Formats: sequence, structure tokens, C-alpha cells
Amino acid sequence: MFSLQKLLGREDKFFTLLEASAQEARTSVQALVKLSKAFDQPVVLDEFAHSRRKDKAITTEISEAVYTTFVTALEREDIEDLSNALYKIPKTVEKFTERVLLVPQHVRGIDFSTQINLLEKATDHVCEMVRTLRAGMDLEKIKDLNDKLQYLEGEADRHMLTLYKDLFNGKQQPMQVIVLKDLYELLEKIIDRCRDAGNVIAHIVLKNS
Repeated sequence: MFSLQKLLGREDKFFTLLEASAQEARTSVQALVKLSKAFDQPVVLDEFAHSRRKDKAITTEISEAVYTTFVTALEREDIEDLSNALYKIPKTVEKFTERVLLVPQHVRGIDFSTQINLLEKATDHVCEMVRTLRAGMDLEKIKDLNDKLQYLEGEADRHMLTLYKDLFNGKQQPMQVIVLKDLYELLEKIIDRCRDAGNVIAHIVLKNS
């Protein structure tokens, strides 16, 4: 197995930054779990905004380091691609939260738990995949984790069909239909962002193994 540590010695700067970025993505989803249990209570965006700002700072640091570091743990383009993919997760979570807090009257009593549970699992897999990069190019493990991510994304797609069916049954008010459709699709997009990050990691490992 190809070992980055053998090649780079103690060079782990980019691994550390990418792991921190993945953790911020996971933190934003964990905050979303808390919010989903209290949509009818006053909530501020601070926790979500803080996570996104922190991840943005990490993304900026990675981008700057890519141009100033002589030897990089991964190819520079791959580092930036993964960094950008990870950043889009908390960014989209914050967008969902902003929309929810604009129209709390339309989400009261709505159950988002299935999609959010899938999101929790997806970000767990993304974090594990990023951590795996530090140890080397373990193609078998990355493939297994990426397959799990693809499965979760497929489950989310199937659940969306159920949500659409319920949404268009004529029982909701038109405004609520518009609001919920937007929110359901944003949650679906967050899962897609996790899938995209997994695909970037799988591509990196496949190319280097």
C-alpha cells in the first residue's frame, strides 16, 4: 500500500486542515439535529454561522497553503477540490436553517427526522474517509465507505419521492407546499454535497493507489 507518511515524513498539515473542515461539516449537521427538535422555539443562526465561518477560514488557509507549501501531501488540485467540497456542506446547512427561521409557522409539526438522520450518517462517513487519507491510500476501505455514502444518497432520493407524494396530495396550503418543497430539496442537496465529497476522496485514492 502506498504510504504518504513514508514519502512526507511528518508532513501532515493538509491532513489536519482537511480533517478539521470535515469535522465542521459534521458539527453543522449536529446543530441541525438540535434545531429540528425545537423549530417552534426562538433560535438564532449563531451556531450554524460560526461553523460555516470557521470552515471558511479553514478553506481559505488550505487554499493559501496550497500555493506556498513546497511539498504537499496530495496533488494541489485534489486538495482544493476536496476542501471546496467539504465547505459546501455547512454552507448549505446554514442556507436551510435561514429558510426555516424565515417561515417557522410553516414548519411547525413537520417531521424532517428521516432526512436529518441520513445526513448524520453521511457526515460520519465523510469524516472517516478524510481521516483515512492520513494513514495512506486504503482503496478497499475508501470504496466501502463511499459505497455506504452512495447508499445513503439513494435512500434520500427514495424518501424524497414519498415526501413529494405527501406534499402534492392537496391537503396543504399552497404557501406551505412551496416552503416545504424548498426545504426538502435543500436537505437533499446537503446529502448530495456529502456524496460529492466522498466521490472526490474516492477519486484521489484511486489515482494514488
